[in-house]
Amino acid sequence: MVKESKLYDILGVAPEASDAQIKKAYRVSALKYHPDKNQHNPEAAEKFKDVSHAYDILSDPQKREVYDRYGEEGLSGGGGPDMGNMGAEALFSQFFGGGGGGMFGGGGRPSGPRKSRDIVHALKVTLEDLYKGKVSKLALTRSSICQACNGVGGKDGSVKKCSTCNGTGSVTFQRSMGHIIQQFQTVCNDCKGEGEVIKDKDRCKACAGKKTITEKKILEVHVDRGMANGQKIVFAGEGDRGPDIVPGDVVFVVDEQPHARFQRKKNDLFFKAKIDLLTAIAGGSFGIQQLDGEWLKVDILPGEVIHPGQVKVLPGRGMPVYRLNSFGNLFIDFEVEFPTDNFALPEQLVLLEQVLPPRPVLNIPDKANAEEVVLQDVDPSMRQQSREEDYDEDDDQGGERAQCTSQ
Repeated sequence: MVKESKLYDILGVAPEASDAQIKKAYRVSALKYHPDKNQHNPEAAEKFKDVSHAYDILSDPQKREVYDRYGEEGLSGGGGPDMGNMGAEALFSQFFGGGGGGMFGGGGRPSGPRKSRDIVHALKVTLEDLYKGKVSKLALTRSSICQACNGVGGKDGSVKKCSTCNGTGSVTFQRSMGHIIQQFQTVCNDCKGEGEVIKDKDRCKACAGKKTITEKKILEVHVDRGMANGQKIVFAGEGDRGPDIVPGDVVFVVDEQPHARFQRKKNDLFFKAKIDLLTAIAGGSFGIQQLDGEWLKVDILPGEVIHPGQVKVLPGRGMPVYRLNSFGNLFIDFEVEFPTDNFALPEQLVLLEQVLPPRPVLNIPDKANAEEVVLQDVDPSMRQQSREEDYDEDDDQGGERAQCTSQ
């Protein structure tokens, strides 16, 4: 699962492509769009830069992991190549062994085994999973050495060193520019940069000469109690396999899903409780179902008045702390529901006046000749009329401003 596939599309490979497939796709595209072969085609030069940029990201395991999760936006902090400091042609030269350095050493072929990229997957889990713990069996698709040919690619003795490039995968050519002679290295056409050739009739039928096949691997993933969003579960050495390749890791990244009733902040949980006015004033009880399915009966003691927006806590009732025998806290944010209009008879209101605190003193001076008014419900048409008047006032002001400007 990747956020975007633009760079993969430029190279013409799938997001799950192996390092070898990405390298091969780059060689083919770089050879096709190289500026030396397309001197009168500026579009090819731009395409060559795009191909080089895509390979620079996807060939680096760390950059590729960031790109897969966040796209090119995640590489804005320096993940992308600086084409001003290292041009596309320089990257091409580095890839195909220019100057005897870079990734191919002096001979143009990889020096020693390399590690395949890490395979990274987001693992969606619920808050219940992180509270109780969970074990999942997940099927992984990866490259593996072809057992039919033991990773050779064909019959015994059928794989030959390329005579054109002498097994280096690249050839050298020169180009004259006035009195200056430039020397370049490019991918060998005969072996497509592999350094080896094999006749079609001798290729392994199982892997078509690619030396690797695609297989499914079942992994048992343990989500431990108290794990956090973004935490990684690593299976070392379970990545892509191939000849002269050290397998990379398979990494599952915990992706905590939003919950309908609880919010989590580290080891603490937050719950919004809606209680009636009587319970808020005179006490009572309400229930909370925890993430493991158990219920808590929460008591509000008589005389303990709960105000709207007040926050209380149940210590040790939050999330389990990862790999420790302790828990965070459960914070409760109260919302008080008030009764509807005309909920009590006049004689009942008298009883309320006897038990509730007295009303505050009227804040109008005794000498003031105050007019008595009574609140009414708002008619929606009043709001509409008010908005129209606002618009008219704005128009009048705008007209005056326009008139002043024209003078």
